[in-house]
This record gives sequence, structure tokens and C-alpha cells, in this order.
Amino acid sequence: MEQKNKSLTKEQLDVLREKETEPAFSHPYNKNKDKGEYRCAYCDSLLFKSDAKFDSGTGWPSFDKAIPGAIEIKTDFSLGIPRIEVICTRCKSHLGHVFNDGPKQTTGKRFCINGCALDFKKGE
Repeated sequence: MEQKNKSLTKEQLDVLREKETEPAFSHPYNKNKDKGEYRCAYCDSLLFKSDAKFDSGTGWPSFDKAIPGAIEIKTDFSLGIPRIEVICTRCKSHLGHVFNDGPKQTTGKRFCINGCALDFKKGE
């Protein structure tokens, strides 16, 4: 998949293509409460809507559900323990991980996503 945004930072490329993790509480999207869409910073694919975002207190933007078909998940053993990696379906970029400690009243999932892996488009 060809990169759509030619002006990605080194940090974004490290996260999206090399599976790095940005520091907790470092990205403004963590506290973003505006209505809109979160898209893949690499290919611009729609991943999450703002109504799925919640404050998990972990330091990364967290969502309880993704747009159907927008993400893939796979087991990641990079820390020596199994975690579930979240990947953009379109460009295969690394976005973050998903955990089973999200809001129980919705999906129970917490998609813990690197803010720099996302682009936010303000809207309704």
C-alpha cells in the first residue's frame, strides 16, 4: 500500500512501520474530545469514530470499537508475553493493541492506539 501522507514524522514511521510505541500522555489526541473521525496516518483509512473514544487513563487514545473491517488483530509476542496487536486493514500499519478491560456497558474492549498513528478529521 502506498503511503498517502508524504509528510509523516520519524516518530510516526517508527510506530506505523516499525511497531514502536509513543510515550504515554505525549499525544494531544489522548485528551481530544471533539466530534469527528480518526483515520490511519499512513493511508487515511477510517478506523474509529469519536463516539467510540473514552478516557482510559492509560495515556493513549482509547476506543471501545473500531469501524467494521477497518482493523485486523494478531498475536504479538514482542514483549515476551502475548498481546493482541491492532493493524490497519488497508496498509498493514501498526496502530497499537487491544485489551479486554474496556467499558463493560459497551464492548468490554480497549483499543489502545498510538496517537501519532492517527489523523483526526473534525466533523459531526
